[in-house]
Amino acid sequence: MSGTSRTAEGHGRLGSMLSGVAVALGCLLFLGGFVWAALLYRPYTVPTPSMSPTIGSGDRVLAQRIAGDDVRRGDVVVFTDKAWGDLPLVKRVVGVGGDKVACCTQGKLTVNGREIAEPYLPTSAADQGTSIQTTVVPKGRLFLLGDERAGSLDSTAHIQDAARGSVPRDAVDARVDAIAWPLKGMLSRPTGFEVLPGGISQPGPLRLMVSAVVIGVILVFGGAAHGPLVRRRHRRRSGETHPGKTAARAGRA
Repeated sequence: MSGTSRTAEGHGRLGSMLSGVAVALGCLLFLGGFVWAALLYRPYTVPTPSMSPTIGSGDRVLAQRIAGDDVRRGDVVVFTDKAWGDLPLVKRVVGVGGDKVACCTQGKLTVNGREIAEPYLPTSAADQGTSIQTTVVPKGRLFLLGDERAGSLDSTAHIQDAARGSVPRDAVDARVDAIAWPLKGMLSRPTGFEVLPGGISQPGPLRLMVSAVVIGVILVFGGAAHGPLVRRRHRRRSGETHPGKTAARAGRA
């Protein structure tokens, strides 16, 4: 056996080994990303336009499972409260326990006397809702509004209740991170609430999970394609190196 043949054989074995490693690693990333996402995220369908234009009616969202204590102002959350009905609802948290919430000062929501910039609201003034009387959110509870405030049944619709329209923190099931369908991607962070104590929440690991799945797919397909490509290249080189044998085979055929 010539040195060239031995070298080619060695390269072939190394390539096959690396191909197997790539497929195995790709499967691990692909399945791991899906399992991780299934454990941490839940899909929901938003049935009404109360969160438009951020989330439209019929949109499918991915929401990270979180504890009520992890909720921050500006979060879009999925919650269930018997006083609001038995179905999961999606609204934006604008106040937490102890906050003084009111609207509107120069057309803006105020929390503890600070004007809050809300670029996610509809541009039409008619869709931005009516005034909210000054309300102090009870301790351990949340004050929630829909982004389409003129037609949203949110805390303003329950403001005369004993809890002043608020819901308990433990009513929250998850925080919306992204709109999966139509494919709008991650929600923008509500930076208007950054100036308040506690700041805003950070996005969950959804991007990392998606990256793991995509890289896994690339590795699986790339590794699986290595063998056929190498065999095809080898046949082509064999034909170029031994043209007489190729012609003989063609003649016998």
